[in-house]
Amino acid sequence: MKWFLLVLLLLIGFYYFAPSTPPLSPPQETEQKDDMIKEPKVENGILSLIGKTEKEVKEKFGSPTRIDASAYDYEWWIYHREAGSYFQVGVMDGRVVTAFICGEDVNVKPFYIGQPIQDVFKTMPVLENVEIKLRTGTYRFELSEQDYATRPVVKIGNVYAQLYVDRFTGKISSIRLMTAETFVKMRPYELVYRGHLLNPEPLSAKRQREVEIANAKQIFDITNVIRQHYRVKPVRWHEEAAKVAYMHSKDMKENQFFSHESPKSGDLKDRLLAANIQFQMAGENIAAHHIDAIEAVQGWLNSKSHRETLLNEQFTDLGVGVSGAYYTQDFLKPWP
Repeated sequence: MKWFLLVLLLLIGFYYFAPSTPPLSPPQETEQKDDMIKEPKVENGILSLIGKTEKEVKEKFGSPTRIDASAYDYEWWIYHREAGSYFQVGVMDGRVVTAFICGEDVNVKPFYIGQPIQDVFKTMPVLENVEIKLRTGTYRFELSEQDYATRPVVKIGNVYAQLYVDRFTGKISSIRLMTAETFVKMRPYELVYRGHLLNPEPLSAKRQREVEIANAKQIFDITNVIRQHYRVKPVRWHEEAAKVAYMHSKDMKENQFFSHESPKSGDLKDRLLAANIQFQMAGENIAAHHIDAIEAVQGWLNSKSHRETLLNEQFTDLGVGVSGAYYTQDFLKPWP
């Protein structure tokens, strides 16, 4: 049987109306010592939830703050009591199949948010390629050099831990945990496979819109968690800016372009003023073809100009709009 190749295209862009702030220095490379590398173990905490039932999750953490739709057959249970304890749990058929953690106070042992990635490379077996064997076939994910540096994978028992690295600090900014089946459905890296390709169920138009709204909410939440990581005040949700952001994402999707300037509605300034939004300063991040909100935010964090917008302390408000795989953040400092 022939082998096939799937390639994911990642696009990001920014538009900015304010002076930039200097980036943080990139991490220094350290030598890896093979004799210190050990197979990590599943410990108490979020990692131990993979495979658990809804009842077990509620017994440990209570009811979620809200439940969001996803494009990958599970529903996100969002736990957002405060920024430091933020995490999401993906539930499918009554069991946890994935989780995402970015709150600094969440127990995700043997890792932790803010952990230097070089500590992981020195002490755990980080996978250069991920090979998964299921009844449906064999799947091999091939990590690029950039993937290996900024989105490495560690396997712990039957759980795959994807570590998102802030390349400007060399520290873990967030963590995604997945079962093998979920990993294959999401396809976060280039994939070569033999057999049957696992795909999530097709989305109805109604469900697709629910997923888009969920992604917008998660981008807003995760943005504020990241701002807290760097001791920057949170932004408020701006409903009118969110409508402007959504229409720009929709415009890009329907007219197949990727730019801050629309042939129909102009640039960010034009679009905000057309919506009667008065502002002292505004900035925009856009992204396309990421698998979900989590990946879009991570892409912005690891790009110098997008990062400056994401972490700018002068912005007080944020509107987010998602249409298909197009994502737009519109930051504002409105007039008093």
